Amino acid sequence: MLDSAVAGRVRLLGLDVDGVLTDNAVFIGMVDGKRQEFKRFDIQDGLGIRLLHPLNIPVVLVSGRESDATLLRAEELGVDEVIQDAGARKVPAFSKTLARHGIGWREVAYVGDDLADLPVLRRVGLPIAVANAVDEVKEMAAFVTGARGGHGAVREVIEMLLRARGMWEEALGLYLADRDGDD
Repeated sequence: MLDSAVAGRVRLLGLDVDGVLTDNAVFIGMVDGKRQEFKRFDIQDGLGIRLLHPLNIPVVLVSGRESDATLLRAEELGVDEVIQDAGARKVPAFSKTLARHGIGWREVAYVGDDLADLPVLRRVGLPIAVANAVDEVKEMAAFVTGARGGHGAVREVIEMLLRARGMWEEALGLYLADRDGDD
């Protein structure tokens, strides 16, 4: 269980993409003579991200690959920012993002799964690993999800954060009220 004081410090959620928001599978092929890449994203993870919007907790995707599929999914979910660095140098760009938001490293929860995430996980206040993360990431994590990346791990993290902050009922109420149809 996550300590409410730690959860209360979180002002931004950073997410790796491949292996966290996806199951690590990348489908590459040709469509109309052009290279296309497809990824599988979990719908429950997406709903979890949407629960954070009215609570003003920004979500930033931080990927070590450049991918149009990632950009499309981020746009669909209204993700605040996407960082894609083909060299998997995540810290410099993420540092700039935090500075723009006026948020310190200790106020960040970050979910990772592989070696490229270690430099970020070392800096954040709440390092989190998905169930399928490599051992080095799990060892650094304050919390390891029960779900695998791409299979509800992000939703699990978001629910855990909101419950620890005492905000789950508020988030759920806002989400359901928006879909209720009553004015």
